[in-house]
Amino acid sequence: MITAISPIDGRYGSKVTELTECFSEYALLKNRIKVEVMWLIALCAEPGIAECRSLTESEEQSLRQIVTNFTPKEADKIKKIEAVTNHDVKAVEYYLKEQITGSSLEELSEFIHFACTSEDINNLSHALMLNDGLAALLPQQREIIDVLKRLAVEFKNVAMLARTHGQTASPTTIGKELAVFAARLQKQTANIAAVEILGKLNGAVGNFNAHLSAYPAVDWPALAKRVIEGELGLKQNLFTTQIEPHDYMAEMFDALARWNTILIDLNRDIWTYISMAYFGQKTVKGEIGSSTMPHKVNPIDFENSEGNCGLANAIFSHLSSKLPISRLQRDLTDSTVLRNMGVGFGYSMIAYKSTLKGLGKLKLNEQNLAEDLDNAWEVLAEPIQTVMRKAGIEKPYEKLKELTRGQQIDAATIRSFVESLELDAADKQRLLEMTPGSYIGLAPQIVDLLD
Repeated sequence: MITAISPIDGRYGSKVTELTECFSEYALLKNRIKVEVMWLIALCAEPGIAECRSLTESEEQSLRQIVTNFTPKEADKIKKIEAVTNHDVKAVEYYLKEQITGSSLEELSEFIHFACTSEDINNLSHALMLNDGLAALLPQQREIIDVLKRLAVEFKNVAMLARTHGQTASPTTIGKELAVFAARLQKQTANIAAVEILGKLNGAVGNFNAHLSAYPAVDWPALAKRVIEGELGLKQNLFTTQIEPHDYMAEMFDALARWNTILIDLNRDIWTYISMAYFGQKTVKGEIGSSTMPHKVNPIDFENSEGNCGLANAIFSHLSSKLPISRLQRDLTDSTVLRNMGVGFGYSMIAYKSTLKGLGKLKLNEQNLAEDLDNAWEVLAEPIQTVMRKAGIEKPYEKLKELTRGQQIDAATIRSFVESLELDAADKQRLLEMTPGSYIGLAPQIVDLLD
């Protein structure tokens, strides 16, 4: 770990252990094994392929056990074969042939990888890896959303001075602002889940050419679909060249990047609220905030998350812009790029765990929030001029602008101005009773509408 080049495998290795079963070389090899085995089983079950006889129950079980019993030690055997073949997928084929040598299955050896191009195996393996990666990442996303929802409800009535363009603005509540992020992230999570993960199993240029030359009577698209959808849980794409075009991957990576971008926005806002002392941070015994200033408790979790989201998005951006492009029917520029899918997922997971840690350390400083509001009576210029419009008073905006813009305004100034206005008694009384802390509109009710 200490000699790892990538911080994902080094410094942050303990934070991404869930992803090692999804994106490691071992994971890729295991999924290749799975695809090859499922294809062989399907060929044996096809009546139109007489030479690839039906399997007994025990034979099928033996083949499936090759997948379930596949370990890193077995993966090393494939890597040794690859060192000779210099072809990673062919090494998998040879490994499988070795596994059935000496058994009743040996006579079926030449139907391993039958009519397949390497990309038939690889595209399905990468799709399965993405499925596994999402299964590991989505719970982290949902946990962030759930924490934000809980905090939104807890703080839905806690008034906060808003700032637009960095200037004092109409008050809101802490809970409402957190609810906005929860809703945004929830929508993007749904978009990620909606992306169909596609796969192809149709030969060298996507036309089942070799398949048809050997067995013209077989319904090859239907057979491939049974493997892709029935066994692997993916969605068949018949409109491909030698490669599945990766458009769905671009959709997914773009959706993940949008999720991360919203999280960056949250991290920056929380960081700013901490700097304004709206939030404090619970101290952790033994932790040091600054090497020279003993009093500091730095918002490092949100900073760490922001940085790692940026790295993840840089990877996702390249993946989504590069992968849908392939010269003519195939080039290999996608191969090395696809091996870095887990890097984007890894940086994302590090970011999510950092945000969760930071959110767990927050403690609200209601006194500072109240003092900030009490020093911003000028924000009541908005409701006053709005009621003045209702009353038909001439140039209400301009009058409030003259009263408040660039001026130090306090409660007495506001109330004196309201008293001078010719307003309906109920409207005037409502304005006189209003404070910056009570001028929060429907913020609490909006929080209650969060799904």
